[in-house]
Amino acid sequence: MERVDVAVLGAGAAGLFAGIEAARRGRRTVVIDHAARPGEKIRISGGGRCNFTNLATAPDRFLSGNPRFAASPLARYTPADFVARIDGWGIAWHEKTPGQLFCDGSATQVVSALCRDLAQAGGGLRTGCAITGVSAGGPARFVVKTAQGPLAADSVIVATGGLSIPKMGATGLGYTLARQFGLRIVPTRPGLVPLTFGDALREGMAALAGLAVSARVAAGRAGFEDGLLFTHRGLSGPSILQVSSYWQPGGTIAVDFLPGRDAARTLAALRAAGGGRTAGAALTGLLPERLARAIAAWAGAAGRLADLDAAGIARLAEVLGGWTLRPTGSEGYRTAEVTVGGVDTRDLDARTMQARGVPGLHFAGEVVDVTGWLGGYNFQWAWASGWVAGRAA
Repeated sequence: MERVDVAVLGAGAAGLFAGIEAARRGRRTVVIDHAARPGEKIRISGGGRCNFTNLATAPDRFLSGNPRFAASPLARYTPADFVARIDGWGIAWHEKTPGQLFCDGSATQVVSALCRDLAQAGGGLRTGCAITGVSAGGPARFVVKTAQGPLAADSVIVATGGLSIPKMGATGLGYTLARQFGLRIVPTRPGLVPLTFGDALREGMAALAGLAVSARVAAGRAGFEDGLLFTHRGLSGPSILQVSSYWQPGGTIAVDFLPGRDAARTLAALRAAGGGRTAGAALTGLLPERLARAIAAWAGAAGRLADLDAAGIARLAEVLGGWTLRPTGSEGYRTAEVTVGGVDTRDLDARTMQARGVPGLHFAGEVVDVTGWLGGYNFQWAWASGWVAGRAA
């Protein structure tokens, strides 16, 4: 039976980074993935340009059952550390929006550089190699069973990702392995995903498909002001994707089409300036015409603005400044950028990403119950948690 010091399961961002760090320590390391090519989610990220980190990275930009868990890995491997790695690779980059860093060219540069570093460190990479299980014992702590034969490994790093984008090969293997070794799993759900709505609302939103506006969207205490996009299925855009990670099935979201402005006072000013116009026509000075007329219809404000009674004005102000909607669901893992939930951080040591009570078993990246905001945070978590696991395994 072939023997290695470290077997890394998953050749995504966290897995490749963990493999590099383990191999640089002189550990006989192999990174294994069932996909035909490594780093597939890196390749498609950021519109193909890889939003590889965010300079505003901090623990409060992540969802987790234990919000403090991510603090240690993120402090030990920072955005500045990865930017230095990018610079060392000679990859040009730019700051697209405050804090969000993207490659000037193709994201494939990052994948190629990671694979090159792994090879130069002496690590192996096996793609197109299905992992069928991991058992304890044998000639080492673990035996990793693969389609190309078993491997004995002293340490295993599980970096298999979550359930998002199954067409790219996402599976629940990491969760299965965690349960097998007695770790708890925080229930998973799609995150950073468009939201869908019932028939009546969906028809109205479909009529606006392709229209994008700035809005503030909230779910509970979490709120984000950014672009909102109408689709044939419901709502998307950065503000919706952000809030989707906080939204719970059956819950509501609130949409403010006039962020930073008081809707009731704005309507009062419009009435004073020209109440003879219809509500939809009056709102066209604030919003795109199609959306202005749709909001008037959703609020039941069919007549002249001046003719609306107090209840009618209040309803229009509510739709403008705090429209409460109940999504029927989301587009699911098919389009979700991340998986919320995962391996319970109570069962992991943040200093090593090792499972408590299972020496040599580590977890890194999306498989762990740590989920970042949109904008490069999830990649920074992958680099940081992979780095920590690779330095410890």
